[in-house]
Amino acid sequence: MNSGKVLLGVLAGVAAGAVVGILFAPEKGSRTRKQILNKSEDYADGLKDKFDDFVDSLNQKYQNTMHEVEGMVTKGKSKYDNAMHEVDSIVAKGKSKFDDSKREANNEIA
Repeated sequence: MNSGKVLLGVLAGVAAGAVVGILFAPEKGSRTRKQILNKSEDYADGLKDKFDDFVDSLNQKYQNTMHEVEGMVTKGKSKYDNAMHEVDSIVAKGKSKFDDSKREANNEIA
């Protein structure tokens, strides 16, 4: 569910509850206002808790993603290092063969 829709639903519920409470309140106005204030504080606290949970969830997803990325980077670096080692080995073998061929050619000429 989209968290924006949840937030909008909570705010609409608070507003509707306040209006209904005022219209049908059997209590004195000051007492009704106090009850509405208490309820709105309860809703605000609940909304804050949900927001904190949402932020914690995002933070956890961020941490998990960063951990996965670090793993991929480490794996990629390892593959790169292995490939470079193989390239160096191939170049060294090629150079050795070239030097051997060069010596053979010099020996045949001399």
